[in-house]
Amino acid sequence: MLCAASQQAMLFPNFADILAAREFIAPYLPKTPLVRVEKLSELLGCDYYAKLENLQPVGAFKVRGGVNLVGTLVSTACGSGRVTAGEEKHPVLVSASTGNHGQSIAYAGRLFGAKVIIYAPEQNVNESKIQAMRDLGAEVRLYGRDFDETRLEAERVAQAEDFRFVHSANEPKLIAGVGTMALEIFADLPDVNVIICPAGGGSCASGNCIVAKEVKPGTRIIAAQSEQAPAMWHAWKNRSLDPYPTMKTEHEGLATRVPFEMTNKILWELLDDFVLVSDEEINDAIRLLAVHAKQVAEGAGAASLAAALKLRDQLRGQKVVGILTGGNIPLERFARVMAR
Repeated sequence: MLCAASQQAMLFPNFADILAAREFIAPYLPKTPLVRVEKLSELLGCDYYAKLENLQPVGAFKVRGGVNLVGTLVSTACGSGRVTAGEEKHPVLVSASTGNHGQSIAYAGRLFGAKVIIYAPEQNVNESKIQAMRDLGAEVRLYGRDFDETRLEAERVAQAEDFRFVHSANEPKLIAGVGTMALEIFADLPDVNVIICPAGGGSCASGNCIVAKEVKPGTRIIAAQSEQAPAMWHAWKNRSLDPYPTMKTEHEGLATRVPFEMTNKILWELLDDFVLVSDEEINDAIRLLAVHAKQVAEGAGAASLAAALKLRDQLRGQKVVGILTGGNIPLERFARVMAR
């Protein structure tokens, strides 16, 4: 587990926080299925299960963290133990997102009656995710060439206007909420050997690490990232938070140049392995999930299967869970990927 001094200094989430998050989000979000995929199991030579977070209300896992964070923020602001939509004194929330995190905060903002402003990049955006944030009631502002420029502007505006900035990774309540998926995995498959988590900002891998090391320490947690955007992989390998100079992936859910402190420090201590996969390998995984699992996955959501394919010799004969983190892929990209 994380050392006590480190937890106190950084306010890291712990296993108890994840248990509390499970209780808090239960009235608002359903459990997602864990499905053994026969054809992929045959292909990989293992028992391969997909955790279908693409079936969440916003089509992605991040809503777990959004509901936990926004709901508890509103509850604290209102001074009540339970949240009632429409109460007064709700904070104005500002965040930056390429899509799924923004949808998560927007969904929770609508659920609990909080005003939400999301900053998104002007380039390489998923228009369907942008529209989904607006449909959920968020004000969306486009700024910057990529996520990291966008995030800096959102932080500046939040500080200038005295709004609550919601970081996409450095938030204990977000990570705790996301970690509830691991509780579901161990409830459904107690003898799981390996869990593979796509990594963009690192909340998915962090939450799964915290739970695994508490519930079944022998379970290996592996992160997967695009080699066209390897900032987190470099941070994990080098134990450094230095930005990576380039970011060229087309899969916006993995598109970061700057590694985040909280998630990376959790992964430095708890993560078992970290794998890079190419964008083309991710596209292959999108096709395989569509054909054999009958599931639509965005690039980030398919990265776990891409990593499993790369590691198939290590995984042979084991029970493996791949987190399908989201299914919000633009239709034209999905059509292009399927046609190749």
